[in-house]
Amino acid sequence: MNPWIAKAVIVVASVVMVVIRAPHGRRSRGVKVARSCKGPREVALLTLAWMGFLVPLIWVVSPFFSFAEYSLRPWPFGAGVLCLAGGLWWFHRSHSDLGTYWSVTLELRENHRLITQGVYRYVRHPMYAALFLYSIGQALMLPNWVVGPSYLVAFGILFALRIGAEERMMLEAFGDEYAAYMARTKLLVPGIW
Repeated sequence: MNPWIAKAVIVVASVVMVVIRAPHGRRSRGVKVARSCKGPREVALLTLAWMGFLVPLIWVVSPFFSFAEYSLRPWPFGAGVLCLAGGLWWFHRSHSDLGTYWSVTLELRENHRLITQGVYRYVRHPMYAALFLYSIGQALMLPNWVVGPSYLVAFGILFALRIGAEERMMLEAFGDEYAAYMARTKLLVPGIW
């Protein structure tokens, strides 16, 4: 298979991700932040995630990562496209269900309420689940040992270093309501984990 098809798909997927997120970012900026956990560590994690997101786009427009390329195979490519599509759908649903309470960083909005319907009925962190599915799709689909897993590695680090603080913040803000939600809803994978 021609690797340009993988390049075209990742450009389209990247644009779709930005298109999904942009209106939610604009809308949520209009709601006052009641509590923020944004500090140097959070800024570093967000920078790392952005770098992981941008690496495939650099690969598309430059030969910088060509040393790590391999042949594009139909089965991993097809599975990767399915994961990308599923991740983007779940990403859209999680943003829509969260509404103005969404934030790129660890923040609670004024009059923030706990969302437990929609995709939040299945997992506590569907946006993270969506990004993991998307990044797995990227790793499968892109025929490059560096570029393919770049977002999976970057996002995996962000998740590992952020999830504990996010869970604590939610417990502090919502107390028993969040504890009950934790007891009945898995963290990331419906019915499993």
